[in-house]
Amino acid sequence: MVADLSLCNITVREFDPNKDCSGVEDVERRCDVGPSGEVSLFTDLLGDPICRVRNSPAFLMLVAELGEEKEIVGMVRGCIKTVTCGKKHSRNSKNVTVIHLNNNDGDDNIIKPVPVYTKLAYILGLRVSPSHRRMGIGLKLVKRMEDWFAVNGAEYSYMATDNDNQASVKLFTGKCGYAKFRTPSILVNPVFAHRVKVTRLVTIIKLTPSEAEKLYRRRFSTTEFFPRDIDSVLNNTLSLGTFLAVPHGAFSEKSWPGSDQFLADPPQSWAVISVWNCNEVFKLEVRGASRVKRTFAKTTRIVDRALPWLNIPSVPEVFRPFGAHFLYGLGGAGPRAVKFLKALCDHAHNLAKESGCGVVATEVSNHEPLKAGIPHWKRLSCAEDLWCIKRLGEDYSDGSVGDWTKSPPGMSIFVDPREI
Repeated sequence: MVADLSLCNITVREFDPNKDCSGVEDVERRCDVGPSGEVSLFTDLLGDPICRVRNSPAFLMLVAELGEEKEIVGMVRGCIKTVTCGKKHSRNSKNVTVIHLNNNDGDDNIIKPVPVYTKLAYILGLRVSPSHRRMGIGLKLVKRMEDWFAVNGAEYSYMATDNDNQASVKLFTGKCGYAKFRTPSILVNPVFAHRVKVTRLVTIIKLTPSEAEKLYRRRFSTTEFFPRDIDSVLNNTLSLGTFLAVPHGAFSEKSWPGSDQFLADPPQSWAVISVWNCNEVFKLEVRGASRVKRTFAKTTRIVDRALPWLNIPSVPEVFRPFGAHFLYGLGGAGPRAVKFLKALCDHAHNLAKESGCGVVATEVSNHEPLKAGIPHWKRLSCAEDLWCIKRLGEDYSDGSVGDWTKSPPGMSIFVDPREI
């Protein structure tokens, strides 16, 4: 294919599930092929090209087709939601949360900040067939997607990519006007053939979606990227539950007083996570590994299954399609919060084992105070995932925040599992 092919031969239109699935899958397949002799990760969307955005409040998928043959040579997905971009102290008494602290000095009132929301768009799944790159197709797809964002009132747009993906970084920061914004860490832990022991020093309580919503809104709503429709996330069938770790004996599921009372008088330390079932959305597969690596991985699994009481770490079967669980909404407080989060991650590992998953993953800010409590293998993880952002409109959502693209990073971020 000649590199100077005119873009006039390229048509960008909305994805049609009735006729485009095979063409899209063909492009995905060609894009997932890694360099000869190198290991690559293949993603199987299980016949649903929109699966990664389908659960978002508003979404769109575009395809680029070439010439009279109408060959699909590229695609991109996008979605829009309302998220927290900052916080402020409201002057409106109706929007103010007041905490009453009882101590020897009398009654003190602390006014908690309230979230500032913005309409945020997300670009993901940009693919251009290897034989049709450097023709401006990717740029055309992004621009058309941004037009849809603007029509639907999005104030900002962001994307995520591997920090080493120079082609993607160059396209978005060099040609599309995006700026490097955040560099969270993707932490991946294998699911072993044995169950992981969960410390008995904590009690783990599964919250109902409504109780989890109360907890998240009251405790984490000012966290950057917190979705305003957190109730939709928690009530989604892919959300397997929200789990709270408290000191052993503090509460049980039967004596749980509810989120309001819990937050009014919390224990000294506690932690919380929620689990999302990616296993029903897509499958992953590692390709290109040598026979030596495959044999070694298989040997570790055989030993782990035969001698589970030894708790030997084993490499899961990642050379065949495998599923994953994603941990989101991680948080906590107190001097033992890191250890409590570790207990929750161990509990999540065992849930993933029961579901036949190969890995458990999460994504957190590099400044996250609880990061040390998240088990992960460095070889499977990504130390710096790059998020780039762009302001789409001239009007800001709130004067107290100003231009979000210029704001410094906070300690934590809320990663929406619907966009994984």
